[in-house]
Amino acid sequence: MKIFFNNSFFEKICLTIVRYLIISGVMEQTLSLMAKILDKGNRFIIEQLQANGASGLVPSHGDILALLYMHESLTMKDIAKKIHKTKATLTVLVDKLEKMDFVKRETSARDSRYTYISLTQKGKDFQAVFDNISMDLNTMLHKNLTAEEISALTELLQKMNS
Repeated sequence: MKIFFNNSFFEKICLTIVRYLIISGVMEQTLSLMAKILDKGNRFIIEQLQANGASGLVPSHGDILALLYMHESLTMKDIAKKIHKTKATLTVLVDKLEKMDFVKRETSARDSRYTYISLTQKGKDFQAVFDNISMDLNTMLHKNLTAEEISALTELLQKMNS
């Protein structure tokens, strides 16, 4: 399961939980715990990236990489929509990935208004590292939970996010 850098997922869950907690009156402590968990996950990801020679990457780049691992090529517009980022924010993230040679841009031959983003060979080769960090993150976050608790937590979070 690839949740490694998926900040969009975390952001949606956090917003949903905040709304719920405001209504239920237990927001302060729970929101604080959620922020700590998110921070812990992001610190873990950054440490692992540095340990794997990818110190320029940040968790936000993971949303883009995860999409490109599933799709050969996507337009900037499609990526922005799928990861819930503005085009301006996406441009900054893609610029960095391109500078680091993880992705390349190609203007559509049919319509020059469209720019497609795809992985370079370096980006494709990074998938194994990406997958390992994702698995290690899952292990770290779930280490004190039983399978039943993980299932219940996932179900509750999905319910809160609907």
